[in-house]
Amino acid sequence: MTKEFKHIPVLLNEVIDGLNIKENGIYIDCTIGGGGHSAEILKKLSSLGHLYGFDRDEDAIEVCKERFNDKSNITLIHANYKEAPKILRERGIEKIDGFLIDLGVSSYQIDTAERGFSFLHDGRIDMRMDKEQSLDGYYVVNNYSKESLLNILYKYGEESNAKKIVENIIKYRQKKPIETTGELKEIIEESFPQKVIFGKGGVSKKTFQAIRIEVNDELNGLSEVIKKLIDMLSSGGRGTILTFHSLEDRIVKNVFKEEATGCICPPKTPICICGHKQTIKLINKKPIVASDKEIKENSRSTSAKLRIIEKL
Repeated sequence: MTKEFKHIPVLLNEVIDGLNIKENGIYIDCTIGGGGHSAEILKKLSSLGHLYGFDRDEDAIEVCKERFNDKSNITLIHANYKEAPKILRERGIEKIDGFLIDLGVSSYQIDTAERGFSFLHDGRIDMRMDKEQSLDGYYVVNNYSKESLLNILYKYGEESNAKKIVENIIKYRQKKPIETTGELKEIIEESFPQKVIFGKGGVSKKTFQAIRIEVNDELNGLSEVIKKLIDMLSSGGRGTILTFHSLEDRIVKNVFKEEATGCICPPKTPICICGHKQTIKLINKKPIVASDKEIKENSRSTSAKLRIIEKL
């Protein structure tokens, strides 16, 4: 393969079961990554079925081109999944039988130092899922104002120690630019008492998450695209979404709850005036989480939550 794109698909069996795949159906893997989930979807599709795989990471698309080069019933598209409904309609596809959105960062992105995603591997601060975009983590860390940095650390990292971390980032970058993930990790760790660093470990996690979400604009437009994908589902079609932190899971939960509800008028309204109609049913009211066995085999499944819906 052109790239080593190792990635163990999270909750694989649960996702495939949740999709309830029809062999002649049309399916979308919105974030195809290394193709782990897609490979299992393809096993269940006939030659009349079709899978559309999207990814904003060109490395992922190149790897999947090689992995699935013998398959004629898959189309790979280098694009942000938020563009999927528009792109599919431009191709004449109005209805689909299922979609998967895996909102996790791939192991390849985390483990490849030069992609600059992780405090575990030292490399230039980057964090771009799409390497063609201009905004990267280096720019955020070295050019964002104090107020902007505080805002993203509170909003996207839910980091209670944001003030001290941002103070140290500002102080450090006045001397020289903060170049690498290793430098940034040291600055963050200096913002905590030593007992906290050794006690909890991974004190950089929330700050790195916040910067990554900002760089890739991960949360804006998420609820809108979920609604558009639900609208495209045929009756009986399934939607499955994997989340990995509370911010995105909250968005998914709220959209699914709204779409699974009929009238949303205030309780004491005598007659319905909202006109809201239920479009889906929840297959699982509580999110599916990884088993102890899976967590032991793949630690990145620890925070995963899977939510599944079916179109009415």
